[in-house]
Amino acid sequence: MMPRKILVVEDEAPIREMLCFVLEQHGYEPIEAADYEQAIAKLTEPYPDLALLDWMLPGGSGISIIKHMRRHELTRQIPVIMLTAKGEEEDKVQGLEAGADDYLTKPFSPKELMARVKAVIRRISPTSLEETIEVQGLRLDPVSHRVSVENEPLDMGPTEFKLLHFFMTHPERVYSREQLLNNVWGTNVYVEDRTVDVHIRRLRKAIGLQGYDRLIQTVRGSGYRFSTRMK
Repeated sequence: MMPRKILVVEDEAPIREMLCFVLEQHGYEPIEAADYEQAIAKLTEPYPDLALLDWMLPGGSGISIIKHMRRHELTRQIPVIMLTAKGEEEDKVQGLEAGADDYLTKPFSPKELMARVKAVIRRISPTSLEETIEVQGLRLDPVSHRVSVENEPLDMGPTEFKLLHFFMTHPERVYSREQLLNNVWGTNVYVEDRTVDVHIRRLRKAIGLQGYDRLIQTVRGSGYRFSTRMK
């Protein structure tokens, strides 16, 4: 599994470098930005899994970045932790109402930072790699490598299995073909984007007789999303 990418937006270089160092020590891949414009430019493929945003920035603010993210479908679901010296309750409420998922007041320790980061990461992907997953009666067991509906096994190839496992552990979020290639096939394998479409069709066929193909939704111009709700 690729390391999770975390966008670090902080204008003070020593603080930004400390944040990046701590994240790298814990196996994350930091993406640095020193101001509003750099942050917006970094919100592109491969999209970060989490953003750490300072409140006050040259050229804009962390709040403005959150509003920008929530307006665009491909960044709307990226969780945000605000990093700020502002500690008043009204400031925290403003940040949370703008769409922040958590709030960390400076100064904070690396231990507290990582506790908050890991807590948010758990919320967006609570399922472990070996835990059985079930959505609307569709059941996937990573250990036995079986997919079933009401104890009736479904037949699918290994790539379709990996694709379904990724979808079921990352629901309700749009992934581009490139993101799916990176997460399911890996970055060291050359596969064309259209190959994703082929395997999506095969996966839909494998789960289609029971109607579960409706859980895999095409988002025009963006990619694919696995929904936990039947349409």
